[in-house]
Amino acid sequence: MKEYDGKIIKGIAGFYYVDTPDGVFQCRARGLFRNKDLKPLAGDNVRIELTGGDDVEGNVVSIHERKNSLIRPPVANIDQALILFAIHSPEPVWGLLDRFLINMACHDIPCIICINKDDLKKGGETEKIISDYRDSGCELIFTSAVNNTGTEELKALLEGKTTTVAGPSGVGKSSIINVLLGKDHMQTGSLSLKVDRGKQTTRHTELVPIGRDTYIFDSPGFSSLDLPDIEPESLRDHFPEFAGYNGKCRYNMCSHTHEPGCVVKEAVSNGVISELRYSSYVSIFDQLKESKRYR
Repeated sequence: MKEYDGKIIKGIAGFYYVDTPDGVFQCRARGLFRNKDLKPLAGDNVRIELTGGDDVEGNVVSIHERKNSLIRPPVANIDQALILFAIHSPEPVWGLLDRFLINMACHDIPCIICINKDDLKKGGETEKIISDYRDSGCELIFTSAVNNTGTEELKALLEGKTTTVAGPSGVGKSSIINVLLGKDHMQTGSLSLKVDRGKQTTRHTELVPIGRDTYIFDSPGFSSLDLPDIEPESLRDHFPEFAGYNGKCRYNMCSHTHEPGCVVKEAVSNGVISELRYSSYVSIFDQLKESKRYR
């Protein structure tokens, strides 16, 4: 019975498609994974055995040690995250972006923020976004799949890495991936004008090669994201803008929300820290504090 080491490039309806030196094989996961409450993920490096000598089907018999893994999107062994939002249509929900950045920070995964549909921008919007996220610790790039602008710079940021691509439906993930590939790999969807929300075209998470040793995960869009399981007091550690103010407030355990003598609040008032990012921090802090009461 032939065995191969390979990488799962996608999983659909209980089948896992494993890329090996001899091609892609359709595999099922053995029951032992269910007994261990372990589910194979796109990006997993695995060992498979074929069910027959000339068969194109097989079984995943083992999963090699993971570098990391995420629940949403469900991926493994990634180097960075590309968070894609549109400047308009649909309108960006910045609090959702901040939640995603916090979730990635909890896994020590660096992020690239990509603002797509730059062709729809209005006066001063680009500068405002740059001002709000310049100190977020993330790369920030503006692209337009329509005008094919910013895509070469984006390719350079992705080169030689495995990147998960995520963002709300309708922001142009599939269109950007098509531009990166130079072909129509992914189906693209139109925007629903009734709710100003994109029609979701990606139904599963798939590992897509876009160059030598360069892969991207395309995953289904989302409109909400659960808060990470962290203590409210540790939230400030995930806002790089606050790092230079640690230990300088009147109170050592200052939450940067309501206490007098808070240098972070002072920096916000002086325009040094983005008011948008700070408002997001306060909102998430209050939600974490509320959820802690019911643990």
